[in-house]
Amino acid sequence: MTEVQAEGILDRIVAAKRAEVKALRTKRRDLARFADDAPPPRPVLAPLRGSAHVGVFAEMKRRSPGAGPIDPGLDPLRLSAEYEAGGAFAISVLTDAIWFAGSLGDLRSVREARAVPVLRKDFVIDDIQVTEARSAGADLVLLIVRILEPALLGDLRAMIHDLGMTALVEAHDEWEVEAALEAGAGLVGVNNRDLTVFQTDLAVTERLARYVPGDVLLVSESGIRNVDDVARVAAAGADAVLVGEALVRSGSPGVAVAEMAVVGREGRG
Repeated sequence: MTEVQAEGILDRIVAAKRAEVKALRTKRRDLARFADDAPPPRPVLAPLRGSAHVGVFAEMKRRSPGAGPIDPGLDPLRLSAEYEAGGAFAISVLTDAIWFAGSLGDLRSVREARAVPVLRKDFVIDDIQVTEARSAGADLVLLIVRILEPALLGDLRAMIHDLGMTALVEAHDEWEVEAALEAGAGLVGVNNRDLTVFQTDLAVTERLARYVPGDVLLVSESGIRNVDDVARVAAAGADAVLVGEALVRSGSPGVAVAEMAVVGREGRG
């Protein structure tokens, strides 16, 4: 993929989400009822803060715009069982259908079958998607600073909190970290991948970790391939890592998670 091709993908994804949101609004009443009936969200911040080890957010990913097909036949129940057995702190489920071949059905099935928190990873731009996430049983919801105006970011973060879930607020540069903190994020994700050109560099976590206060938990996302990479971002102050493609392609995802999950947390100054 060339940089010119990559630069337009995020805009196209967000445009598709606007169309999805328009359709979802016709189901607001039903989604609100399902959200009320969903099982209570599982705690995230306290267990992660109390752990001596880096939390592994193990992700299931069939494809991506940057990598193309990864595992088109991925079985969410089988893979999530391996992740949980390996000691994953949480399971990240991509629910975007067009670009990542995911679904809310994947999230529901994983949430019903597993005991660890489940993250809805998608491109959330409207409150109806938060309600939809809760209706499917999500414990966490991803918010991407780059695609949200500050006021909307704050409103969505507050709504996620009010519904009992946890917001993982994702940033890629210093300004975005500041915006995440101003929105009240207790869990900040540093995406090592630039979503405009899909280039990845773990130095992004190393550079931005210093801007995340010690009482805010930090997740290093993208580009983490092995236990050495986990140790590298842990040394920079990451409390958790979000890993997808490397686990799906590993051949032994449970073993790979287990190796990563014993890396110790080192904290930030």
